[in-house]
Amino acid sequence: MTILKNKVAIVTGASSGIGRATALLFAQEGAKVVVSARRQVELDALVAEIGEKGGRAAAFAGDVKDEACAKALVDLAVTKFGGLDIAFNNAGIVGDMGPLSDLSLAAWHAILDTNLTSSYLGAKYQLPAMVARGGGSFILTASFVGYTAGMPGMAAYAASKAGQIGMVKALAVEYGPKGIRVNALLPGGTDTPASVTNAPDAGPEVQSFIEGLHALKRMARPEEIAQSALFLASDAASFTTGIALLADGGVSVNHT
Repeated sequence: MTILKNKVAIVTGASSGIGRATALLFAQEGAKVVVSARRQVELDALVAEIGEKGGRAAAFAGDVKDEACAKALVDLAVTKFGGLDIAFNNAGIVGDMGPLSDLSLAAWHAILDTNLTSSYLGAKYQLPAMVARGGGSFILTASFVGYTAGMPGMAAYAASKAGQIGMVKALAVEYGPKGIRVNALLPGGTDTPASVTNAPDAGPEVQSFIEGLHALKRMARPEEIAQSALFLASDAASFTTGIALLADGGVSVNHT
């Protein structure tokens, strides 16, 4: 049984990591998927893989900070697949890290615009399309940073992610009467190309440190986080809205 049969979904940040794994899973579960990121080659490869596995997908390369991109994604979902039921707004950056007093205004704006303003732009175009379908599921990828934990050198990132969670709560109340569920997904450390553990100068001690922050003493695979996104997207979460869903391997409770 495909639990997203006849659904249309947008997934941003889909060229790698959590976004890519989620797009593949959504397609496997029957959704027609519009995927987006900045890298066209990787998106084309993803669309081809989904097609080879019997699914349907379309790609749009763009920057989530651009309003034209947000509109184009919804337009593509509507014109190619007939509407929009699910949006997984996953694209984001950690950005420059360090003391806030050393952070440039440009770096601050880069983080806030990529993580928080892009969420506003996604909501601006995705939610009306869901209203037109009679309901839907709107999901933001936030973080335990700025929610259950403070991390030094990450004030801008924490502010952007906490802002997303505040937005989720407001939109859940605003759009609940229209049949739309609005939730945030908060992953723990995940083994993706963007992870600090995969930085060129990261040694084994970095991997060990990050793993040790979690109660499970390991990092997540992108496919594990995708399963939580699938729950929020599906009818299994039909009475779930306005929450910050921690899929963080226990990093929020671990003190060992």
